[in-house]
Amino acid sequence: MIDRDKSIEMAQKFLEDVLSFFGLNTVVHSSVDEDVIELSVPSTHLNGFLIGQHGETLRALQALVSTMLKSSVAELNRVNIDVADYKKQRADNLRDQLADWVKTVRDKKEPLALKPMNSADRRTIHKGLEDYSDVTSHSEGEARDRHIVLEFQS
Repeated sequence: MIDRDKSIEMAQKFLEDVLSFFGLNTVVHSSVDEDVIELSVPSTHLNGFLIGQHGETLRALQALVSTMLKSSVAELNRVNIDVADYKKQRADNLRDQLADWVKTVRDKKEPLALKPMNSADRRTIHKGLEDYSDVTSHSEGEARDRHIVLEFQS
């Protein structure tokens, strides 16, 4: 089994190699947060290409790096890739929107079904609700239709 430090180094090098295939020679910054390798790609002229529509290319890159680590029997194989702080800004925007959704649920006292979201966005919403004691959440649906329902707790 490949140890933690070597896992991080392999993930970083692999992503840099993939990026260089697209003509982007950049240094990827790495860290570890709760057994997840965090890889950060600085802002470049390829941001939109690397992020893709609704972050789909970003998720594909993560899957690619994670699969490489799993096949190498690396100790760490969960990967989170962010390009130009796209995911950080997305999470901040969702947390801001959450306040409006909570207000709506409190005012109407009816469940509110949100639009379908990927798992990272749903996780951000569920975590963000820890700050609100009177509104709870749960996920419903399958695959691309999976969404969050917010409910008022009296």
